[in-house]
Amino acid sequence: MDAQSLTSIGLILLTFALYIGISIYHRAKATSDFYVASRGVPPFWNGMAIGGDWMSAASFIGMAGTVMLLGYDGLAYIMGWTGGYLLLTFLLAPQLRKYGRYTVPEFIGDRFDSNTARLIAAIATIIISFTYIIGQLSGSGVVIGRILNIDSMYGTMIGVVIIAIYATLGGMKGVTWTQVAQYMILIVAYIIPIVFMSLQITGNPFPWLTYGNVVSELGAIDAELGLSEYFAPFAESQKAQFIALMFTLMVGTASLPHVIVRFYTVTTMKAARWSGAWAILFIALLYLSAPVYAAFSRFILMTQVVGQPIDDLPAWTQPWVDTGRLEILDTTGDGVLHWEDLVISNDIVVMATPEIANLGLFVTGLVAAGAMAAALSTAGGLLITISSSFAHDIYYRLLKPEASDQKRLRAGRIAIVSATVVAGIVALDPPGVITQIVAWAFGIAGGTFFPVLFLGVWWKRMNAKGAIAGMLSGLGVTLGYIFLALNDITFFGIIDTGAGLFGVPVNLIVTIVVSLLTAPPAQRLQDEVMDLRYPEQMTYKDGEVWMDESSGK
Repeated sequence: MDAQSLTSIGLILLTFALYIGISIYHRAKATSDFYVASRGVPPFWNGMAIGGDWMSAASFIGMAGTVMLLGYDGLAYIMGWTGGYLLLTFLLAPQLRKYGRYTVPEFIGDRFDSNTARLIAAIATIIISFTYIIGQLSGSGVVIGRILNIDSMYGTMIGVVIIAIYATLGGMKGVTWTQVAQYMILIVAYIIPIVFMSLQITGNPFPWLTYGNVVSELGAIDAELGLSEYFAPFAESQKAQFIALMFTLMVGTASLPHVIVRFYTVTTMKAARWSGAWAILFIALLYLSAPVYAAFSRFILMTQVVGQPIDDLPAWTQPWVDTGRLEILDTTGDGVLHWEDLVISNDIVVMATPEIANLGLFVTGLVAAGAMAAALSTAGGLLITISSSFAHDIYYRLLKPEASDQKRLRAGRIAIVSATVVAGIVALDPPGVITQIVAWAFGIAGGTFFPVLFLGVWWKRMNAKGAIAGMLSGLGVTLGYIFLALNDITFFGIIDTGAGLFGVPVNLIVTIVVSLLTAPPAQRLQDEVMDLRYPEQMTYKDGEVWMDESSGK
């Protein structure tokens, strides 16, 4: 094993020890610890934990690679994911927190007083989280596979074991504080390489101020090579697909159960809003850096690697070829590497860039540790969501309402291990690249939940039949379009990653129509909806707004 692999393994093991130590220290002892961290997380730290939860393998590993290969068209991921947080923070998070439940299915079940709606929401939550976690396990396979110079499939197997152990220990309480640590590690690991690359290429240590000039140079290089310009819009996709993808990611972000549940861990509606504000700041640090990463990586590849003899390529290429994520071709037969001869998986760009730019062993190892932190942080949140949907919403609320805390915790931990193993098996041969798989999860989340959550909070006339019909139709249309698109049947040039553009409107229309054609909900439920719109010291009852008992009406 070479020095680079040893350095990477050493840094990753140190961070693993930190995560497991935090999980043990904050080990869940009650269901409120396990599901919502006893609702005692301060907004600043919750915002950082949301950032850690959000910075998945797709963001850390896949996004910069997608922007590098697609150019302008890859920005739909950044704009969609960021815009969705604004929807969530202003339209849903404070109100859902005031309702005071543990999970999204529990909100839907109680809001509409329907166990059928609860069950459908729980099953949909498991489908969404299961799809999402496949991307995280695939990302861990990329990292571990490169470190050990083995096929990514075997790296995924190792990642499954690690993730299952650490998520099972602490529940939401442990995962919250490990996500804080993971965010700190991953953001430092993400920014340090672009600072060094900026110094190499421009002599300026502030990459966000310099990469515009590099993008302009890339445009000239692309024109010289006869390629589509890096910053030309809609060169790699149609405008309809760009808009569909951005919309899908935006509504999906506002509907992801594992993200929404993070807002349940704070004390008040105000704290939920501040958590969202801090989260946007922490997320922006990485999202503003992803285009920089993409531009610098592409520039170094095109100026220092492309044009070299294929028999004399840099040493970093062979280990990545061994992982199965990089292929070197000689399409012209001239023995020289052309841009078209590089078949690069989106998923290796961030991991490979420190080696491409020759940034040294420590930076390469730090990026590996950051990538694992990203995969672990999101995987932890997803597994808690799967666990709570099964153990709390299905096992406790529907099957065994008399179950003790101990039995519910045991059921939750069994669900975590089972979900990790099954998702790991699927991730051994992933059905797509990381960003693509994650986009499916967002499409399913938006298509199933966004109209129901939005209308459930802001329209008191919505009823259980409307919610059930909306969720089933939205879920069915979104899944159906993904499968059709994967089999080359598309409409308006929109591919599988934009499926939410079809599922969300269908859900919205069906929900409204069915609710209006059926009896209105009970007055008690309508009053509860009205109550969500006011601060916590105010209560809606008897058609009027009341202050709390200490201050009177």
